[in-house]
Amino acid sequence: MSLPWGPGASLVGSVVRFKSWEQLVMIYGRKQMDSKTKEEWDYVACYYPIGNISTEYNLFFNHEHVSEIVFTGYINDEEIKLSEDLKR
Repeated sequence: MSLPWGPGASLVGSVVRFKSWEQLVMIYGRKQMDSKTKEEWDYVACYYPIGNISTEYNLFFNHEHVSEIVFTGYINDEEIKLSEDLKR
């Protein structure tokens, strides 16, 4: 499946499904660093519909791990500009 955006793009607020896992997650940040491993990831998410419980439940992953966008988050002019800036 071809996703409409590349890494770091307008997926904040979106609900997605992973290629290897059926649990839905909601993206709430992009270009995030895991404070434990210091590794940078395209996105950070929480379980959907549970929401963000604590940092112990953060899910860090890259764009290629997403198989389906179930719901697309809100996109306005500010989001489009930020997304374009992050692609540079």
